[in-house]
Amino acid sequence: MNSKFNVSADKTKRTYDGIIFDSAAEMRYYKDVILPGMQNGSIVSYERQKKYILQPDFIKDGKKIQPIVYKADFTIQYTDGREQVIDIKGCADPQAKIKRKMFWYVYPNIDYIWMSYSKIDGGWVLYETAQEGRKLRKQKAKEIEEK
Repeated sequence: MNSKFNVSADKTKRTYDGIIFDSAAEMRYYKDVILPGMQNGSIVSYERQKKYILQPDFIKDGKKIQPIVYKADFTIQYTDGREQVIDIKGCADPQAKIKRKMFWYVYPNIDYIWMSYSKIDGGWVLYETAQEGRKLRKQKAKEIEEK
């Protein structure tokens, strides 16, 4: 049985190096990008599920309101000193889109991107690139169908 995010309940399908990933796609990114980067020295370090506060907790009418927290799939430190926050996306829901806007606002100096795996678009690509490719292929299929 899969969750609403199409994640298998079978943790063995998303476990590698003793790490249980939130999704098979995250595991694939780790294997395809993180590990090779660590081995070739382009990545100095990485962290999984690092928390970023998008809005702190506060008190409203005597009631504590919980903070809005974003957990990054990967936070990467590169040899050139850059920090990059990576979120692996297949399809972004409205909550993810809002949190991305909040992240960009609260952390304007951190490079935060969404990545998707699309074999037809060349493997690991920016989420927007994958979405555009899907849109163009859908349009092309519709045009062919209409002929």
